[in-house]
Amino acid sequence: MTEDSLKVHQPSDIQLGRIAYRRGKAIRSVLVAAVSTAVVGVLLVVAITGAPGWQRVKSSFFDASIARKYLPDILEGLWLNIRLFAVCAACALLLGLIASVLRTLRGPVFFPVRALATIYTYSFRGLPLIITIYLFAFGIPGLRLQGTPNVTVLGGAAITITYGSYIAEVLRAGIESVHPSQMAAARSLGLSYRQSMRHVVLPQAVRRASPALLNDVVSMQKDVGLISLAGPIDAIRAAQIGSAESANFTPYVVAGVLFVLFALPLIGVTDFVTLRAARRQNAGT
Repeated sequence: MTEDSLKVHQPSDIQLGRIAYRRGKAIRSVLVAAVSTAVVGVLLVVAITGAPGWQRVKSSFFDASIARKYLPDILEGLWLNIRLFAVCAACALLLGLIASVLRTLRGPVFFPVRALATIYTYSFRGLPLIITIYLFAFGIPGLRLQGTPNVTVLGGAAITITYGSYIAEVLRAGIESVHPSQMAAARSLGLSYRQSMRHVVLPQAVRRASPALLNDVVSMQKDVGLISLAGPIDAIRAAQIGSAESANFTPYVVAGVLFVLFALPLIGVTDFVTLRAARRQNAGT
């Protein structure tokens, strides 16, 4: 590469000035945000700790000795929530994908399948998750059928089926948002309907629906704590036992903080994907 070509690609003084101005403006914005956040934080701390009754609130909700005492039990229960979430999330995504594809099948011969998928999504989207857990965890064992799984498996199945209906609707909306010309172009290239869905339609649908899908997964990450209603000792049940033994609400606060920390990485990924999708959509405007 010659010296003249190198000079051509070098930014001009005006461009360098713009870059420096934007960099300085960004640094000033960060500094102002940090200072304002620190000031607001100090004011909140002073206002809360100086309020009447703060010592009573502190002893009831933020007792460090009780938190240290019950933290190992709550962490052991949280491990059950983490494993349950991993299994339920994978199964719900698969179930939602199957239901959404079945609902988008065309032709009168597929009407019974579409009807069953529609009934499933309508029913479990409207049915409260707590009722579903009660029906699965207590109703099914009450039938005294041979080979009935334990309440943890039944509660996980209730969570999976409920969130599978949410995910099915999100994916169906993503599939229907793909223009029909995409399917027509894939079929004109010799791809079968299944190949067209797999290689052309579904990748676009999942990319468009990914922010909503991740939001559903975040909601499931919290709702796996409802498995405690069925009896297993998870983080919430361990906190309930600790609160009953100590006559203090600090174990609940500890469990809540652990659930927030558990959800933060996925929440960050969700925000990043949503922001990237918005930027991609507004790129041409």
